[in-house]
Amino acid sequence: MDQQTAFEAVSKMMAGCAEFFWDSFVAQQVNGITGDYAEFGCHTGGSFQAAYHAIAKISPERHMWAFDSWQALPDDDPLDAHPGWRAPGVPDAGGVDNFHAANERHGVERAQYTTVEGFYKDTLPALGAAGAPTDIALAYVDCDIYSSTVAVLDFLAPRLKQGMIVAFDDYFCWTATGPSGERHALAEFLAEHPEWHFDRYRNIHWSGLAFVVERADALPSA
Repeated sequence: MDQQTAFEAVSKMMAGCAEFFWDSFVAQQVNGITGDYAEFGCHTGGSFQAAYHAIAKISPERHMWAFDSWQALPDDDPLDAHPGWRAPGVPDAGGVDNFHAANERHGVERAQYTTVEGFYKDTLPALGAAGAPTDIALAYVDCDIYSSTVAVLDFLAPRLKQGMIVAFDDYFCWTATGPSGERHALAEFLAEHPEWHFDRYRNIHWSGLAFVVERADALPSA
């Protein structure tokens, strides 16, 4: 893929993100779904900024949470391998300071969001079931790899609720040998949590898919 094509692909993805966030927060506002926005995997904040501008216009009362190591991808599981990800241990250039600077350039108010810095396997268990954020309306999972997605879903488990949206940025990033790490992690999670149903909501862009969370006991039996 040449540089121009890559630029066009990224631009189209960001346009898809902006439309997705607008539709999602309109739907949640109409449907009376309270809660904050939580993003897992932020890098320089492209999707985070798109979410911010939708929230600012539709539901400015929602606080935003940014979770990331801003260091490098971990190397925790063979299922994490993918040709599209940078190698484990390669630093994330700029770190969290780069994230703050990018947000400032794109008009994101610093008081609107909280960062939680570190690998999910360390930071999320430390927050526990009662740690903030406790009320999440939309969780955006952009952690690329299987092991990180497992950690995020474990964190979200006690925070799931009817009407919440859970979006996976890399759901369709499969390989020649298997499904995407995010899809694999979600399939395992749902098998372990039959009390929840994830109903397909809409695509985000070519690689992303979002679901609406429903209580399984609220659905009619077959």
